[in-house]
Amino acid sequence: MTDLKGGHGATIGAQLRRLSERIDRDVGRVYAHLGITFEQRWFGVLNQIVQNGPMTVGDLAAALRITHVSVSQSLRSLEAAGYVQALPDPRDARRRRQSLTDEGEALVARLTPLWLAMNREAEALNREADDVVARLDRLDQALDRISLFDRLIAGEEVMDKPQA
Repeated sequence: MTDLKGGHGATIGAQLRRLSERIDRDVGRVYAHLGITFEQRWFGVLNQIVQNGPMTVGDLAAALRITHVSVSQSLRSLEAAGYVQALPDPRDARRRRQSLTDEGEALVARLTPLWLAMNREAEALNREADDVVARLDRLDQALDRISLFDRLIAGEEVMDKPQA
């Protein structure tokens, strides 16, 4: 897929969004088929808490490499569903650590076989796509080295700056 005079630049984000939405839609259909109410955006937060124990919003955001706002939104809906709760940090009463409730632990136990199956299929898809995950990792690393913002601003062809 190309755009504007044969380049791929603008299509990277669009294609990643499209694929992400497609995967999320299919996974959502699986949850619905099984009669499970689950939002795909919850997985990362739940997985981190399962792997690491209770975590702060900042720790979750850092581990997932997403914004505090995104983590907070997921946590609010997880709390409303009864799957996580905020508890005081025993080392610092000003901080709150997110942990699974009993209902959250039961949900994770119920979904773990499905998540393992999803992981197997994701690995198979990755092999079929000639290790696209490694390529996405390289893209992520390239953006870590120099953000798209910095690349565009440093370019000579960028539109004129707005007048003050």
